[in-house]
Amino acid sequence: MSEFESMKLKPELILALKKVNFSEPTDVQREAIPVVLSGKDVVVRAKTGTGKTGAFLIPITQMVQRNENNAALIITPTRELALQVASVAEDIAGQVGLAIATVYGGASMNVQIRSLRSGVNIIVGTPGRLIDLMKQGELKTDKIRILVLDEADTMFDMGFIDDIKYIISKLPKNKQMMLFSATMPKPIVHIAQGYMKEPVYLSIGKEEEITVSTIKHYYVIEGGRRKFSTLLAYINEYKPTKAIIFTETQRAADALYELLKQNNFDATLMHGGLSQARREYSLSDFRKGTQFLIATNVAARGLDITDVSDIINFDTSEDPAVYVHRVGRSARMGAEGRAFSIFSPRDRYMVSEIENSANVKMNKLELNLEPYKEAENFVERPQSYRNFGGPRRNQHSSYGSGRFHGGSSNGPTNDYSPRRHGQSENRFGKRPGNRNFDYRRRSFR
Repeated sequence: MSEFESMKLKPELILALKKVNFSEPTDVQREAIPVVLSGKDVVVRAKTGTGKTGAFLIPITQMVQRNENNAALIITPTRELALQVASVAEDIAGQVGLAIATVYGGASMNVQIRSLRSGVNIIVGTPGRLIDLMKQGELKTDKIRILVLDEADTMFDMGFIDDIKYIISKLPKNKQMMLFSATMPKPIVHIAQGYMKEPVYLSIGKEEEITVSTIKHYYVIEGGRRKFSTLLAYINEYKPTKAIIFTETQRAADALYELLKQNNFDATLMHGGLSQARREYSLSDFRKGTQFLIATNVAARGLDITDVSDIINFDTSEDPAVYVHRVGRSARMGAEGRAFSIFSPRDRYMVSEIENSANVKMNKLELNLEPYKEAENFVERPQSYRNFGGPRRNQHSSYGSGRFHGGSSNGPTNDYSPRRHGQSENRFGKRPGNRNFDYRRRSFR
């Protein structure tokens, strides 16, 4: 008898778990599922990549009946994570006859409304679109008896705490709440104290281990155009099988996509300046075998891609928490992984900041850049974007001419920074360059 069977899960759920290769529970599933099935509220702290999605979807599937409409609501910080959670829900809950609706900004609201009107058991969504549908009367909340806040620390980092409080205020008081997070900042504690009924606190793994121990951390100190040759030197020497390359801005991501294409590497691109359809296509492409995904922080938020060997921080953030979120995309479910970061000379202090904050050891690499010096003269060719959905206005610049981190007068330069480079918002909290993005909520409507 497997451990899942010993939890007395219904036979069709056991069969569904076998189909998706859930043979034995992970530590977080082993601890959380029995508590959730007992009907108690639960607050779970567990590192990224430990199986938290299954820890709430498995008991939800066990507890929700087919004739229950809008029984469970799962809130995620980003639309990519919403789609990912919904996909796992289809694999597990969908196999036992439960219906799932996914609601998020950047996609047709009419399609989502039709899905809700048809009757669903589980709703997965982002805060902004959920509130829109609630205010329109299309999302009925009076029957919701299970609420999950997934990646709660990320949700609050992105400024969603007021939205979360609003959504909770519209739900029945007699509900079961689950809160899953990699860290436990004060806003999470306040939510637990203010809205949950005597929650059970579960801390999986050593609290001081913010990242999984199977990730090896490496760095170099290089700046300016030498970052291009550094990137190529690392790729050619360490030969990552599947890697996510993170940049701070959309423009930088565009440039690296062009650089890798020019050097005959298999790459795809994902950031907030692309349409939702293009982002979904890129993510699907990467899952199916594309070697490199070049992305801004939009891809650091909870994506579960099991075979990522390397995380490459082409641009590093001044926030150690961003480093933790990024490297969490590697070494999923016990696998080994590498994290490689390029720090500019002025940001070298971040090495010790990350070591102290994330409790990891950063190892300095010595790379031979000479064979790749030509990359330092790299110039973006705008015409190549015609094969990737078309260029954005006024984004055609020479990254080899010293304007690599420059901002454009049209559209955001960073997915979550509405006021960078002096750009202003209009009275609706949006900039004209991106009508789908609500910069006050930091979500796609």
